[in-house]
Amino acid sequence: MKRFKEIYDYRQMIFSLVRKELRGRYKGSVLGFFWTFLNPLLQLLVYTMVFSTIMRSGIEDYYLFLFVALVPWIFFSSCVTGGATSIMNSGDMIKKIYFPREVMPIAYVTSAFVNMILTFVVVFAVLIVSGYGMNARALLYLPIIMIVEYLLGLGIALLTSALTVFFRDLAYILGIVAMAWQFLTPVMYSQEMVEEALPAGMLKIWNMNPMTPMINAYRDILYYKTTPQLSTLAVAVVLGIVILVIGEIVFVKLQRGFAEEL
Repeated sequence: MKRFKEIYDYRQMIFSLVRKELRGRYKGSVLGFFWTFLNPLLQLLVYTMVFSTIMRSGIEDYYLFLFVALVPWIFFSSCVTGGATSIMNSGDMIKKIYFPREVMPIAYVTSAFVNMILTFVVVFAVLIVSGYGMNARALLYLPIIMIVEYLLGLGIALLTSALTVFFRDLAYILGIVAMAWQFLTPVMYSQEMVEEALPAGMLKIWNMNPMTPMINAYRDILYYKTTPQLSTLAVAVVLGIVILVIGEIVFVKLQRGFAEEL
């Protein structure tokens, strides 16, 4: 609680860094902030063309099936890759002034989270314009899942940002890890396809992926228009909190050597 209070005291610094990150993300580009919406739409176009035309998935309204999972995945992927360098990129500031070092990964993850929320405006627009619609009762669970994913992404960012200071190659390795992780998560295919393909033993190992219950919950709410299963929701909450705690413990232990390594 003492650590949490200290971070809270620096909330204005976090807000300032979030604003800076959001303003500078597409600075100098012609389309600027519109890339927030165009990036997931272009990825959606590519994946839909591949899996609906070339490698037929057989899933009804596949573009919606994919879109509602792709947006939260992009947020998580950015936490894995971009969050890892949040401490390294702030080396000069860390050497000169004192502040809780967690401020940097928190600011990065929060800016990516805001970006995801804005992108969900496009998701809702597509659901409405296409006539697919939404379930108001199911939507009540969406903020819970989003907050849990934020905690999970923050835990990953705390862990990787601390480790990357001492092992610089990790920043490059995580790009490959994120790509492999996406294919091991039911983003482009359904949970049912995995359950049919894998034996019970391997399925238990596969379900240990913390993003699996997250993606399934998003899809339940927005694609299947139903409330998430209680077991799915509980697993997501527990995994998010556990990874956040682990990330903070590792971060606190390693942060003493940041100044020397940077």
